[in-house]
Amino acid sequence: MPLDLSPIWISLETSVTATAITLVCGVAVAIWRANRRGLGPALLDSVFLLPLVLPPTVVGFLLLLLFGRNGPLGRLLLHFGATVVFSWPATVIASAVVSFPLMYLSVRAALEQVDAHLLQAARTLGASEWRVFRRIALPLAWPGILAGTILAFARALGEFGATLMLAGSIPGRTQTIPIAIYFAVESNDLHQAVAWSLIDIFISLAMIAGMYYWTHLQNPARPRWTGESGR
Repeated sequence: MPLDLSPIWISLETSVTATAITLVCGVAVAIWRANRRGLGPALLDSVFLLPLVLPPTVVGFLLLLLFGRNGPLGRLLLHFGATVVFSWPATVIASAVVSFPLMYLSVRAALEQVDAHLLQAARTLGASEWRVFRRIALPLAWPGILAGTILAFARALGEFGATLMLAGSIPGRTQTIPIAIYFAVESNDLHQAVAWSLIDIFISLAMIAGMYYWTHLQNPARPRWTGESGR
């Protein structure tokens, strides 16, 4: 029986879309959080990071309660004749929710490392907040943002529990590579499980190699540690 390749495209489309969503949301929330202090923002931090510590099945169950037909968002969508559960958008939502904490933490840490004196100097010279962010903060924080993007993509690519709870396993629609591996093992088709595992490993290695090439080999002027002390 030939291998159905649809999980590859579903996984890639889901991961790319979820990563794009988490990138926009992660940068926006990190910028907002950088200028806020107090108990309220700290409590929101706990909410943002909750998917990082909860089991994926619990996250998926909560999303199911939220987007199900009897859930608040589910009922709202039904008014417009739309449903999310057991559809491709459900795979994107599940992947975005579980990968958001990694993006948020990386972006926030990167922005906190930017020298505040540089930002204040630009404001003193009359630069707008958007110009300060675009011309100074963003270039300096870009390596951390890139790292967060890679981590979020990898997390979205490997998402299983929340996706299975919210989107199910519909071949050609919601069956991603991790779900295909699980059901291949359940049906005792070890050859197919191994094939999917190798494909997943190949995609992950290609992603890591591409990131390394872009961030290191494309910058030959970058100083490298040689292990020798200066004299």
